[in-house]
Amino acid sequence: MRIYMQTKYSQEQPLRFYHLHLQPDLLGGWMLIRETGLQGGSGKITREYFEQREAAEEKMIQRLDYQLSRGYQIVFREGTPRAAD
Repeated sequence: MRIYMQTKYSQEQPLRFYHLHLQPDLLGGWMLIRETGLQGGSGKITREYFEQREAAEEKMIQRLDYQLSRGYQIVFREGTPRAAD
């Protein structure tokens, strides 16, 4: 699952991006990778490890909601959370 967000264009503020990426690791866990920075530049990358996919998805949704509350807009979304069994 992948979500890419940006701030709205403003002459006073440069465009910023926030990228969330959820992927499985080789040991059966899950990595939530966050990249943030100024548009057109390199960003800061942070990785969080989770043993369960559900916990990683929950954290991803928390991060998404927080960034949306700060004025970011979703530009690109790929994949969906796993449906409850």
